Amino acid sequence: MTRVSRRGRVTIAVLVVVFLLFTVFDRVVGAWADYLWFSEVKYTQVFSGVLTTRLWMFLIFGVAVGLVIAGNLYLAYRTRPLLRPHSAEQHALDRYRLFLLPHMTGWIILVAALIALFSGLSAQGHWQEWMLFSNSTPFNKTDDQFHVDLSFYVFEYPFWRYLLGVAFTTVVFSLLGALALHYLFGGVRLQGAGERMTAAARAHLTGLVAAFVLLKAAAYFLDRRGLLLDKFPTQELYGAGYTNVNALLPAKEILAWISIVVAIAILVFSNAFMRNLVWPGLALGLLALSAVAVGGIYPAAVQSFTVKPSQLQKESDYFERAIKATRDAYGLNEVEMKDYTADNQNPPADLASSKDETVTNIRLLDPNVVGETYTQQQQVRGFYEFNPKLDIDRYTIGGKTQDYVVGVREIRYDQLQQNNWQNRHSVYTHGYGFVAAPANEVVCSGQPFYVSGFLSDQDKPGDQGGQKCASDTDLIPVKQPRIYYGEQMGDAYAVVGRASANDRNAEYDRQTAGEDQYSTYDGSGGVKVGSFGRRLLYAAYFRETNFLLSGVLNDNSKVLYVRDPESRVRKVAPFLTLDSDPYPAVVDGKIQWIIDGYTTSATYPYAQRINWNTAIQDSSTSGRLFPEPRQDVTYLRNSVKATVDAYTGEVALYAFDESDPVLKTWNKAFGGKLVKPRSAISADLMNHLRYPEDQFKVQRDLLSRFHVTTPEGFFSGQDFWEVPKDPANSTADQPPYYIVAKLPGQGSARFQLTAAMAPRKRGNLAALMSASYVDGKPKFEVLELPANTAIQGPNQMHSVMTGISDARRDLTQFTSSNSDVIYGNLLSLPVGNGMLYVEPIYLRTKNDKTFPTLQKVLVAYGPQYKAYADNLTAGLEQLVKQVSGQVPVPSTDGSTGQPASPPTGNQPSTPQVQEAIAAMNKAIADLKAAQQSGDFEAYGRALKALQDAIARYEAAVKAAGAAPSASASPSVSPSVSGSPGASPTVSVAPSG
Repeated sequence: MTRVSRRGRVTIAVLVVVFLLFTVFDRVVGAWADYLWFSEVKYTQVFSGVLTTRLWMFLIFGVAVGLVIAGNLYLAYRTRPLLRPHSAEQHALDRYRLFLLPHMTGWIILVAALIALFSGLSAQGHWQEWMLFSNSTPFNKTDDQFHVDLSFYVFEYPFWRYLLGVAFTTVVFSLLGALALHYLFGGVRLQGAGERMTAAARAHLTGLVAAFVLLKAAAYFLDRRGLLLDKFPTQELYGAGYTNVNALLPAKEILAWISIVVAIAILVFSNAFMRNLVWPGLALGLLALSAVAVGGIYPAAVQSFTVKPSQLQKESDYFERAIKATRDAYGLNEVEMKDYTADNQNPPADLASSKDETVTNIRLLDPNVVGETYTQQQQVRGFYEFNPKLDIDRYTIGGKTQDYVVGVREIRYDQLQQNNWQNRHSVYTHGYGFVAAPANEVVCSGQPFYVSGFLSDQDKPGDQGGQKCASDTDLIPVKQPRIYYGEQMGDAYAVVGRASANDRNAEYDRQTAGEDQYSTYDGSGGVKVGSFGRRLLYAAYFRETNFLLSGVLNDNSKVLYVRDPESRVRKVAPFLTLDSDPYPAVVDGKIQWIIDGYTTSATYPYAQRINWNTAIQDSSTSGRLFPEPRQDVTYLRNSVKATVDAYTGEVALYAFDESDPVLKTWNKAFGGKLVKPRSAISADLMNHLRYPEDQFKVQRDLLSRFHVTTPEGFFSGQDFWEVPKDPANSTADQPPYYIVAKLPGQGSARFQLTAAMAPRKRGNLAALMSASYVDGKPKFEVLELPANTAIQGPNQMHSVMTGISDARRDLTQFTSSNSDVIYGNLLSLPVGNGMLYVEPIYLRTKNDKTFPTLQKVLVAYGPQYKAYADNLTAGLEQLVKQVSGQVPVPSTDGSTGQPASPPTGNQPSTPQVQEAIAAMNKAIADLKAAQQSGDFEAYGRALKALQDAIARYEAAVKAAGAAPSASASPSVSPSVSGSPGASPTVSVAPSG
């Protein structure tokens, strides 16, 4: 082999240097900039803790793997035979031996170092598993099978599994490398006379094979614990079922002992007695056969012939384990189930004027819709923007607590007219103002009534027709309205600070009275970047030469970066799963971003496994260009409330659930002072904490099945629920919604997150869920409706209400007249022992400069009464008047409709008659809803229910002593028996 020329060596050296510049240098710059950022937010223990752990894992695992592999390669080289038999095979290998022998030690070191490098890089990515393992905190709860503390599964099992994987990889690479060297130097031969393997090579290779088999035994023992994380073969449950416990569990133990015996047999028979590979080969074959028979065929037979014919009887106990563990892992044990009959089908007489706290706080503004309205009305300049999805929070103003739609006015950098470096990073640095409007009030032709966040008095929305469109004063004042940290900042950084106190302000602030105002940042946030070294660092970090060339920077300059609140919290607490909806709040006079942090685990035994990113999706979730990677979760706690100051960027973590072992473990891993105690949460901050939306979505989805707590009920699945589809978007689930309401059984109005549930594969209403904080503690309640009732659900009521003749005509006209019709949240509200439904309708002309305004409101109560009105008050009044017969119940078939008159003397009015009439009305509403949706199955059920209700009505009237007259009987046209597309005309008009 020829030696590499001098020019070639120089070329290689240059390439290595370039590689190091583009990898090591870049990493060093990133680490330095990260350290300065962590110093700014005062969380250097996170930076040092993570970096130190990753470095040690890189070194320990890399060195350990490298040494083992190098040792085996060197052993194979040292035990090579001195004399090799002459054969064509050996002659063919001579050229390779001649190439390797002069630098054999160097080649061994190089190969081992490369494998060690990749092993270390892989190991440092598992730093979280090591931190949990080394700081494990007991749960003080045990699993139902092995009675081992749950901390083993959550904190220790993942690291043991990873350690076994590293050991397997090391042995396999050692075996392959040793086999290659033994073959290269003649220790293993395929040709020639005599033994095919030297004694040294046989002892070495069989020792490695025995080590592999022993590791397999250890894996079998660990797999026994891992069975508690498996999925049931035929049921959507997780954990060890009957087959796992009675077949796989003993099989794993048997295979573990067989593996130990096989490992011993390989060593003994290969080197002590027969000194050949026949018996070791037979032992390995026995192990493989045992794995197939004991670990595969036998469990499959038990599942097919023992469990499948009588699954409920065999797996009842294991169902109970899974239900119990799931409810515990996701905090469902504290859910309070209540019955709600909802048997009142007539709206209360005082509904429109009621002081009921649910009715007076009915939310009309939909935060998913009016974000564009805020942007258009409150921007003044085109580069201001509100988040398209605004937030809901509550404030007490004038002694009254109610919910407000809130948002902050941020900078939209892509809308700057001169989007150069100086404008983007040193002039337009921040937004301005916290804007809020009551959620239950619209003014000035359907606009929000703004109460805060005005740029100036001159920029407030003007009055319309004598009606105020905004409050006279800022009702939610803040000490510092400038927004330097927000959701719309992206990866944009800001360079702030001026050379001296006499220099003019250079940052655009806002426009007041037609004049542009400027300011200078004087907060505590940011990293000083005045020195040449810092400027050089950030020039490399941001890949921007202006840090070295621009006159904007001076000795007092600071750079603000990582300005998205969610990103800041994620860097400070990388172990948390963050809620997808941070929200701004005015806390103690400051604008704070509040973010809910969750501690999770994927290895809680017997608990249901979910994909987090799928579980939190609904119609309000922003679509992503690329799907998020799967994140398996079997344990969930909302353990941390995090805040980010919108002006200074200060990050604070508060322990909200101090009993959570996972949070305790992470806090211990970072020195015990990473998270502030719950007592540090101020009273004002506590008043703005809300039940987190993502947690509610996960719990809602799980409660659709796990509200059933008996194995029999779970096995049958008859009582399962499902999240109804959003009436405004039939392809996605209906999102939960925040409201201020006093629901049945609650002592006073609360700010709570609510959602409706439907029976599985049916459209009616099954339950109402509500989650809130009471005295700072989470409270989850479920109002469960009787199973034998068929109260209409959100989609059915949407079909009924939009089917009102006037509404259908207007909506068709709106759509055809260059306008977009936007449906707001359909609220399902338990009022007066019945169900009240409210759905706002927004209009927006198809023009870039327009915004949605609330124009109409749909309301309904019970199965019969419904209204389409200009505002909520008028709609509620119509419902009340329909009961008394003052106005007709609006028709959904194009006819005028009939007044809903009470029974007269010609028609007996008994409870049975009234119940039958109510049943007929309900069936008719279901029939029309099915017609609207084109649901043939629901149409058939509704038709059968209507026929049964008519029969009950006739029997009730007859039993009361009067024959049902034609006018008293409900009339059903013959076309009812057709399909949903047949447009039936049905009416019930019991009258004198």
